[in-house]
Amino acid sequence: MVTLDYLVQYAKQTGFIFQGSEIYGGLANTWDYGPLGVLLKNNIKQAWFKKFVRQGPNVVGLDSSILLNTEVWKASGHIGGFSDPLIENKTSNQRYRADKLILEHDPTQKPDGWTLEQMYQYIVDNKIKDPVSGTTDWLPIRKFNMMFKTFQGVVEDTASEVYLRPETAQGIFINFKNLVRTTRKKIPFGVGQIGKSFRNEITPGNFIFRTREFEQMELEFFCKPGTELEWFNFWLAYMQKFLTDLGIRPEYLRAEPHAKEALSHYSNATTDIEFQYPWGFDELWGLASRTSFDLTQHQNLSKEDMSYLDPETNERYIPYVVEPAVGVERLLLIFLLNGLEEEQLGEGDSRQLLKIHPALAPYKAAILPLVKKEHAGKANEIYDMLRENFDVVYDETQNIGKRYRRQDAIGTPFCITVDHQTMEDNTVTLRFRDSMEQIRLSVDELENFIRKAVKF
Repeated sequence: MVTLDYLVQYAKQTGFIFQGSEIYGGLANTWDYGPLGVLLKNNIKQAWFKKFVRQGPNVVGLDSSILLNTEVWKASGHIGGFSDPLIENKTSNQRYRADKLILEHDPTQKPDGWTLEQMYQYIVDNKIKDPVSGTTDWLPIRKFNMMFKTFQGVVEDTASEVYLRPETAQGIFINFKNLVRTTRKKIPFGVGQIGKSFRNEITPGNFIFRTREFEQMELEFFCKPGTELEWFNFWLAYMQKFLTDLGIRPEYLRAEPHAKEALSHYSNATTDIEFQYPWGFDELWGLASRTSFDLTQHQNLSKEDMSYLDPETNERYIPYVVEPAVGVERLLLIFLLNGLEEEQLGEGDSRQLLKIHPALAPYKAAILPLVKKEHAGKANEIYDMLRENFDVVYDETQNIGKRYRRQDAIGTPFCITVDHQTMEDNTVTLRFRDSMEQIRLSVDELENFIRKAVKF
């Protein structure tokens, strides 16, 4: 696997990811997605939506608002409890997440279920030093709410306070009655959503691994109480298959169940699918059995009945919820880390190669005229034909070998070369990215060939 520094430079040079506000010196932990990055993000979202919504078991989609009534966040517990343990060093005035300091000191510790006092005592007892000042002069740990606050309307006062959502899930829960009524879905059924979320993280970093602005792909699966663990296991296997079907190496993945004492108060089961990043295994995709907590909380505060009447048993209950939730950016990061390599070709030759599933590849094919003066016209015809249905790229600069290498480096699965024989029999040279094998194919067959190759 390549290093994170290597990946950051690669992403900038190729047009996947740029530093946010770069010409003004940047803004910490903000990133802009370039031409290749936006295509890859869209392909990831389309693949997720296809598998989890369109092909999921009784699943529909939703797009809820980023700004929600403040009462939503009171009911969900975000205003009172959505916080990180913040510790400050008196010498450097630097602030850190206490649990992260503990894990950096000893990765075998499990501070998730600890109290603030337990974390503080561990840091003091083990003389954990501030990375900046090198001192152990720590202030007591306090809670830091991670929600971004803003104001709605022309007057900035307490009555006009609203929050940027820290997750998309609550928009689904508060629409539960609308969804049941309009879709006529019977439990079990799910609701999938892709959208922006915002968290004022204390220690963002590791490139796009942890950012303050990100896109989530969340699914809330409503089921009858008592069946939730069966569905929990179903979705865990479904998530793992999604990743391996898209080419993630199984040895880079592991499922880590949360210990009982570390579970969130609303959960009766939580498992993280972790990925082997350059810094070690870390969270990729979370799966939580949230019980009936969210619907119950919204029922209590809003006074709206959130129960479900089972038409088969005539039983009324508040459904349980199983939630697989993943960030688009984290998936993008692992697909780059999983596929990017420097391949040695022998005799001192090598190439930069992004081995990525054709369904995710930013460009499905590159159309290359062998000789610009002779073949550009026909190559442009093919380019115009294919871009009706696919993201493709046209390249006529430098020799054909360098153009092949450029496409290898950005993951383009096929290069289509228009050459002398094309002008005679309407066939092209089709080159495969991974094997570098070349075949002849009729221009009339290209669309069907690519459509089959990129199917997921």
